[in-house]
Amino acid sequence: MSLIDAHGRRINYLRLSVTDRCNLRCSYCMPAQGVKLLPQDRVLSYEELLRVAKQAVAVGIEKIRVTGGEPLVRKGIVPFLKRLALIPGLEELVLTTNGTLLQGMARELKDAGVQRLNISLDSLSPVTFAKITRGGDLKAALAGLEAAERAGFPPHKINVVLMRGVNDHEILDFVRLTLERPYAVRFIEYMPTCQAADWRSLCIPGSEVLERIAERFLIEKLERNERSGPAKNFRVKGAVGSLGVITPMTGHFCDACNRLRVTATGVAKGCLLSGAGVDLGPLLASGDDASLRDGIRRIVHDKPGRHRFDEEAGVVAPFVMAGIGG
Repeated sequence: MSLIDAHGRRINYLRLSVTDRCNLRCSYCMPAQGVKLLPQDRVLSYEELLRVAKQAVAVGIEKIRVTGGEPLVRKGIVPFLKRLALIPGLEELVLTTNGTLLQGMARELKDAGVQRLNISLDSLSPVTFAKITRGGDLKAALAGLEAAERAGFPPHKINVVLMRGVNDHEILDFVRLTLERPYAVRFIEYMPTCQAADWRSLCIPGSEVLERIAERFLIEKLERNERSGPAKNFRVKGAVGSLGVITPMTGHFCDACNRLRVTATGVAKGCLLSGAGVDLGPLLASGDDASLRDGIRRIVHDKPGRHRFDEEAGVVAPFVMAGIGG
């Protein structure tokens, strides 16, 4: 069974947020003053999240990425992931994390059935890392990467949100990581989700990133996998790992978007940068799985053809990334 939206796109990828809580305070994810956390009774229970996942797979979702906030801060996450991994028809279960809690959890996650990790790592400098994360410990994140490798996870995808004047001087340092390590490093354009007044000065176009890399290295383009994310992938010639650029601002990839998102409160969104969303709460409360499946199909059908964030008339209300799941 396939989920096809009104624009002919096959939707087979669900990003499922399990919490809005996080142990870091990244500057691009939330404002400096922090955010008001959701009351626990507004966050979907694991049973409700599992129902959403099962019915999404039943209508055509093949890949689920568990997100947060930081998903590893939620109690009981490992047993939940184990149940997710057992859903018939689910072909890929992956998890996004900042890595700081992996050192003590990597083996459990692998044994639970998580197949791959995406690790957010925006700097290789302890000082810059602490600045971006507002106090995070780079050593803990790097120890988490190593623990996940020892646990047997395949090579990690490392997500780097680039900000001009903050961490863009490290672009080539991240590229060098791929020369001898099989990491997939993806550079992500800064998105003004909190709509700071100076956000345009922070955004570095993906084309500029590639130009900077090409000044030092010979790079070649790689093919894109059907269930992969929106990155345009490359490899430095002779490198073990790979590179990617994700360009939501300067080169939207909406025509190839294959994903849905469900927030920790049960709001389903066809587009990250759209203000629209559908509350699955009433469908979950009804106990009728057929209605829940129909609701998911309607959300897919109504998925917008593209976001309008980059147009002057298309500004959406500021939002906190931790509350949506990226």
